[in-house]
Amino acid sequence: MTIPTAMQSRLPALPRALAALGLALAALAADAEQVHVAVAANFTAPMQKIAAAFAADTGHKAELSFGATGKFYAQIVNGAPFQLLLSADEATPAKLEREGLAIANTRFTYALGRLVLWSAQPDLVDAQGAVLNTERFRHLAIANPKLAPYGAAAVQVMQKMALDTALQPRLVQGESIAQAYQFVASGNAQLGFVALSQVMVDGQIANGSAWLVPTSLHDPIRQDAALLAPGKDNAAAAALLQYLRGDKARAIIRSYGYGF
Repeated sequence: MTIPTAMQSRLPALPRALAALGLALAALAADAEQVHVAVAANFTAPMQKIAAAFAADTGHKAELSFGATGKFYAQIVNGAPFQLLLSADEATPAKLEREGLAIANTRFTYALGRLVLWSAQPDLVDAQGAVLNTERFRHLAIANPKLAPYGAAAVQVMQKMALDTALQPRLVQGESIAQAYQFVASGNAQLGFVALSQVMVDGQIANGSAWLVPTSLHDPIRQDAALLAPGKDNAAAAALLQYLRGDKARAIIRSYGYGF
């Protein structure tokens, strides 16, 4: 079989195109970096989705650690090599900046959190949170208010409702908001103050019953991000900070009940 001359002239183009593609992919891989991110426990689900989208869109990889903001602060002060902090409050990143452990002028609020009183039982929590005034539960879970801003917000709510003294004997504390959620989800606590993001799927409470706590009952939960000193020259860290401000990340954040 004789290959037409015109077709023969085009055949070398394919190897050249493949070679160019290979060089482009190699360059992308060479430019890609990894960033180690300390993420507030309440932001676990949205951050997992954001990290996957970030990797697909940029080639960079985000290694995520989840936990209580107060615990992360202690680890960072003691030399933990995190390069980026996604805090559950605004005070911790500001404090790290004052201490020279976060880079100045990199802080911004990536989300406004919402607190919810939640039970895995469908009929336990009413729409006004009046269940807190009843004997229908034995244990109320909150995150440690000294470590977790959502726990501090829960304490403020109970104080505003003049229920803090009455509820004290029934409180069980988790180290983080993730552990407080587990206490309720497992049934070890009949209800608890958790992050809305932990119980919301596609704009709806996924299961159980809940009271969305009015924001007037606690200080705003401004969740700030900051570039930490070890990430100063890390391209992936800078890229992720920028990505969090973008439309794709914000759509994911909003779908879990956060505001801006």
